[in-house]
Amino acid sequence: MQKAQQSGLAVLDPLLRQAVSESGAYGGAIFLLPPGERTLWLAVITGLPREFTAPWARIWLDADIPTARCLRERHLLWTAVGDLARHYPESAVAAPYAFALADLPLIRGDETWGVLLLLFPGDHPPQMTPGEREATHAAGERLIAALEEATRRGEPVRPEDQPRVALRRRSHRHSQEAAHAAADFAERLPGGCLAMNLSGKVTFVTRTAAELVGEPARDLIGALPWEALPWLSDPVFEDRYRSVLFSRTPASFTALRPPDRWLTFELYPDASGISARIVPAEVPAGATAGAPAISAGETPGGLPSRSVPTRVGALYHLMRLAAVLTQAVEVNDVIDFAINPIMSAFGAQGLALLAVDNGRLRIIGHRGYPEAAIARLDGALLRTAPTPATRALNDGEATFYANPHEMDRVYAGMSTLTGKAAWAYLPLIASGRPVGCFVLAYDRPRDFPPEDRVLLTSLSGLVAQALDRALFYDAQHQLVRRLQSGLLPGTLPEIAGLDVAARYLPATRGVEIGGDFYDLIDLDGTACAAAIGDVQGHNVTAAALMGQVRTAVHATAGTAPGEVLARSNRLVADLDPGLFTSCLYAHVDLGNHRACLATAGHPPPLLRGTDGQVSVIAVPPGPLLGIDPAAGYPTAEVALPPGAVLLLYTDGLVERPGVDLGLSISDMADHLERHGDQPLETLADTLLEASPHGEIGGDDVAMLLISPTPR
Repeated sequence: MQKAQQSGLAVLDPLLRQAVSESGAYGGAIFLLPPGERTLWLAVITGLPREFTAPWARIWLDADIPTARCLRERHLLWTAVGDLARHYPESAVAAPYAFALADLPLIRGDETWGVLLLLFPGDHPPQMTPGEREATHAAGERLIAALEEATRRGEPVRPEDQPRVALRRRSHRHSQEAAHAAADFAERLPGGCLAMNLSGKVTFVTRTAAELVGEPARDLIGALPWEALPWLSDPVFEDRYRSVLFSRTPASFTALRPPDRWLTFELYPDASGISARIVPAEVPAGATAGAPAISAGETPGGLPSRSVPTRVGALYHLMRLAAVLTQAVEVNDVIDFAINPIMSAFGAQGLALLAVDNGRLRIIGHRGYPEAAIARLDGALLRTAPTPATRALNDGEATFYANPHEMDRVYAGMSTLTGKAAWAYLPLIASGRPVGCFVLAYDRPRDFPPEDRVLLTSLSGLVAQALDRALFYDAQHQLVRRLQSGLLPGTLPEIAGLDVAARYLPATRGVEIGGDFYDLIDLDGTACAAAIGDVQGHNVTAAALMGQVRTAVHATAGTAPGEVLARSNRLVADLDPGLFTSCLYAHVDLGNHRACLATAGHPPPLLRGTDGQVSVIAVPPGPLLGIDPAAGYPTAEVALPPGAVLLLYTDGLVERPGVDLGLSISDMADHLERHGDQPLETLADTLLEASPHGEIGGDDVAMLLISPTPR
């Protein structure tokens, strides 16, 4: 009988185990990219406990994390031991340990499936070996083939809310007699022996070990040592376990069992867990009661937990989220950066982020809530609406509801409306002002022990500060954009016999306002004027000067181009703003199909002729506006027949730091030549895509395309 074919995530289990085995890694993971999303989902793991992988349950594609970077750059990315802290501090905060990793994008053609991640021990050499590299690529090909085949069968592999654990296959050949023999062997060794699984829970303990730590074996089995033994409660001991688990290298520490007995724990890891040898120790030099002693030369390694963070895991979550939220500039950034990591860190199935807006609480981001609930709860009056969020914010205190009964006792019907069974409402208060509220929700009842409440309250402070900054930025940004749009023409005039398209894009996400401008002026039906300029600087002063220069050009349009620039130059000189302005002015004679141009230090226009050839128009140079009040501006005249395309632009369309401006203009001329047959609106977008806009150091972009049509 033919064996049934695996489906779903299970099809990836043997492929991940094979990848780990053949590459020499000790563990690994498969991340999948659902169609249409920009977030990688952790789908399958091996070699690490699921609860330690929370910081990486969801990875934003633009995050500064090796797994996301390898997908953006579309190649295998090796991160050597120690490089995580040097190059990816956000990840290192959550895993400050010695280990190496290889991230391989699962890409074939235009299809992006996800990423294969392999983990290597802390004693790995700085470089991958050729064999490891070859095995990793081979594993990637097998995974892609399996994902493609599943899709072809109509059963595409999709991630689930919780990552799947691809467990090691265990041999069942060992008899009960052999197991007893192994236990007897451990009992005969000097000192005590204790075994933990990958999650840290004790799976085996000898009588001697139980006697040394002072607890019965039955109370240790199934427990975490740092929870079962109060004198190991200092987070440093849990951190040692994580260190060994992640680096896969032995380590040891010495601890005081009250009142005066010192014990050394030697930890030895492998793929199934950690073995600990416990022996009496001398009093460490300089040790004091209650202070943990850590052996010299240890190397850290581990990950925080998922649903109920341990103390070390909780600390890492806070540090990592703090690092992530410092990157948030806009409100959308706070939503993108906060929702997935917070839900992953606390095992929540729902989250809502609300902001105060004119006396109401507006839901600005949510996940896992039905739309009907969002519609009902959005816009609640802060002072009078009876909702859990308004109560938490008005009282300034976090409120927790462990089950539907607790919620419905205060807010009848809320559990039915939201479809949830437990909630944490955390007010967001910055500088003493209420800025919003965020809500964590769970599908099942859940207790919120004191340590969770303290952690969530600390987290709410981080989110509050990030949201306050983002709301302030968005308000400034909106004001600036309104000012900018008010200084530029709302629409271009419709001129018979002329096809036009224009674009303006600011340089960056900052609140600075640009000084670039363009204009098109209908003169008398037989001619028009086109102007483009760039005022030095990115501030309100530059914007004000831009408006004055544009007004001056508009007022004098129709006279000779050289005279238009001369008058505008005298105006700028009289204003003495301390800023210089470049400007290009063109008088277009639609009847005779000619254009006369003058320039004040502006980049030269490009002309695509009816034969498809593009030339750079050599307009005689004139000085920037505002330098010499008596300056003159010579002109140049060119033919502009129907079908030709004239491109006026500011330097942001072409200029790249470190690249010769002439070469950059030549590159843009090539793009205009190849794509100049497109409709002008399409052509404008094509040229923007070819520009360096958005790159580090990029400038504002203003562009005006003009093409005469048969009259």
